[in-house]
Amino acid sequence: MTTGPHYSAELARFASQLQFEDIPKDVISRAEDLLVDWFASTVGGKGSKPVEIITQFAQAMGPVSQPAIAGSAEIIVSRSLSSPFLACLANAAASHVVEQDDVHNGSVFHPGTIVFPAALALAQAKQLSGHEFLTAAVVGYEVGIRVGEFLGRSHYKIFHTTGTAGTLAAAATVGRLLKLNPQQMLHAFGSAGTQSAGLWEFLRDAADSKQLHTAHASATGLMSAYLAQAGFTGAQKILEGVQGLAAGTSTDANPEKLIDRLGSRWCLAETSFKYHASCRHTHPAADALLQVIQKHAVKMAYIDRIETLVHQGAIDVLGPASDATTLHQSKFSMGTVLALICKFQFAGLDEFAKHFNDPEICALRNRVSMILDPEVDKAYPQRWIGKVKVYLKNGQVYEGRVDEPKGDPGNTLTRAEIKEKALRLAAFSGGATESEMHDAIALLFDIRRVNTVPFILSK
Repeated sequence: MTTGPHYSAELARFASQLQFEDIPKDVISRAEDLLVDWFASTVGGKGSKPVEIITQFAQAMGPVSQPAIAGSAEIIVSRSLSSPFLACLANAAASHVVEQDDVHNGSVFHPGTIVFPAALALAQAKQLSGHEFLTAAVVGYEVGIRVGEFLGRSHYKIFHTTGTAGTLAAAATVGRLLKLNPQQMLHAFGSAGTQSAGLWEFLRDAADSKQLHTAHASATGLMSAYLAQAGFTGAQKILEGVQGLAAGTSTDANPEKLIDRLGSRWCLAETSFKYHASCRHTHPAADALLQVIQKHAVKMAYIDRIETLVHQGAIDVLGPASDATTLHQSKFSMGTVLALICKFQFAGLDEFAKHFNDPEICALRNRVSMILDPEVDKAYPQRWIGKVKVYLKNGQVYEGRVDEPKGDPGNTLTRAEIKEKALRLAAFSGGATESEMHDAIALLFDIRRVNTVPFILSK
């Protein structure tokens, strides 16, 4: 009698055994680019209410009046030191609030906000090398993205994949840094998967839950790996089992996605940067609208209404936030994003913070509609096509289209653009000075060469 592949076990084996030398040099360079991008988003999160609350919780739960010692990890926004678990919790929350952290299209998953907090906490606490840090980060991206793809579109309709698949990504990251063997890694997956969580309902209330999703996922993955190292067991088929994660949260799960070209297809290299400071589902339409504005010199005052032709996922996620009442909710409002594009040709942090509820922005916001488009929906999530129709008050209609939004691998950000973005995020939040950011960026762009991963802002 033959049996099929044990998908979770094969993925765990890969996560346990990947070596730095196995990873192509261009993937390592891309990982460093994504690291700088993640750090900038974390600094950018300083001052946000949900970030400050979670950070205060982490500090309250951590060591009291304890001096800096080897074995501590850095909470970036507060420049304090705590346990790896609590530093991971706080940094994961901070890096997901300004909506500028990376995203992988096919899995609709934000890897960096989960993986890097866990990797940094362990690397700092255990005084590990840049090689070890990057190897674990790549492992986290490869595992988390494949789990997101495995869970499919039906999962994302209700569940925030970053919160669910993220627990596995963090467990893989920390498990690799702890040098778990394949069986221990599988146990870590079991413990992480059974704790997966994150529901989209928060969007309807403009609640703070999105930062809790990333904080929980990253810290829970870390805990799961530590438990596995100590002999704690987890379900062996937590992903594909008859009562596993997919059985409870998906109707279109494909287990083959879990092991798709392991070791030859590098999902990390497919990950996109975010150019606009809003939900990624708004970016294709924003870029298509920007194309129309620039090509035809369209002014905001000329526009009667805008139609966006979108995939179903955009309607599911953005629909509840159509009448945005808070700054964060406005980043999930297609109308608000496109109105800002019309006014400023850019939807950045300053534009949102200063203008999301301006009367003219709200007026145009209410004249933006989302229409399900068969071509766009069929291409999603592998490709995020942007299509808009701009109806002018004089009766003219202009159409715009982009096949790769700004930040996608085929239309990526250069290192200079990543640096410019990082400086902009720090200036917005006041989380670091320009000089501090220059030093941090130089370090992180070349993290592979350090013998011991240092504190970045805490001295």
